[in-house]
Amino acid sequence: MSTAPALPTLLVIPTGIGCAVGGYAGDALPAARLLAAASGCLITHPNVMNGAALYWSDPRIHYVEGSSLDRFAAGELLLQPVRRQRVGLLLDAGIEPELRQRHLQVADGCRATLGLDVGPVVITDRPLEVSLSLGASGVSWGQLGQPEALLRAGRQLKAAGATAIAVVVRFPDDPDSEALAAYRQGSGVDALAGAEAVISHLLSRELGLPCAHAPALSPLPLDPDLDPRAAGEELGFTFLPCVLVGLSRAPDLLPAAKPPVVGGASGPVLGIDAVGAVIAPAGALGGAAVLACAERGIPLIAVDNSCLLEVTAEALGLEVNAASSYSEAAGLVLALREGIAPAALRRPLPPLRLQS
Repeated sequence: MSTAPALPTLLVIPTGIGCAVGGYAGDALPAARLLAAASGCLITHPNVMNGAALYWSDPRIHYVEGSSLDRFAAGELLLQPVRRQRVGLLLDAGIEPELRQRHLQVADGCRATLGLDVGPVVITDRPLEVSLSLGASGVSWGQLGQPEALLRAGRQLKAAGATAIAVVVRFPDDPDSEALAAYRQGSGVDALAGAEAVISHLLSRELGLPCAHAPALSPLPLDPDLDPRAAGEELGFTFLPCVLVGLSRAPDLLPAAKPPVVGGASGPVLGIDAVGAVIAPAGALGGAAVLACAERGIPLIAVDNSCLLEVTAEALGLEVNAASSYSEAAGLVLALREGIAPAALRRPLPPLRLQS
């Protein structure tokens, strides 16, 4: 284990674009765990950490909703690690009574078994009406028919003392679709991801609280040809456990201009100036967080992680450290943490030349 000070590192794997690693619920968790060990401090988003009924809690990993991560990278927000959050539960009125009760029991299970502080619980005043779509490129996206109902419920939870919000919204079932069959067997795109991002982005920006979403769906029939990456999503009828665990220690979001004093802090405030590396798929380098880090000169590690996009370093004119896998990326992070120039690890090593 490195004895050098931690090197805060940003890991971004965009949702809904079919990444080979990170395109399924929680299948990027092994990479995140390795990068947390290499860096000593990893900042990442729910798409990386959420494994439906599976999760991994690590005090070195900071769980930050995607749009908040973008604002952190832009220098608008600071992250304040905390010992625990009080996670309010926001339920869509469109969830059927039995399925709603199941989700309440899941939350009670997390309280009783994991010791999480969950509550209060609010049901929206009308169904939120989610719709799902795939763009021409195959990237998933979605719409929310009743965004104001979502925000009203979120404000109610915040006023009642919630310091983070877990959202469960009823998503449309389509068990016989070809896209779902392909996804379960290891190809295609997570059709839910785009709409999930809309929900969590909207709430977090409005309320300034850590937020994450879990879709409510009917259980699927058994598929004997299931891809291992999809197996975590098939263990039950809920995605809520990983969201509650992630939010339970998600850092507070502080405005960079006026960081308040936080009594329940468990570590120093993190700002983008402390970040020493950013890691993203080599074909998905056009996101706001990655570009903001590149503008600041933060070393960018581009990982060979195939996806539907081709937004490469060459297309954007970015200088990157290329990595063939997340294990190689972890080695580059460790080199940066120890003060070793990544170029010194590659061969051939070109000689220095005098500048004319």
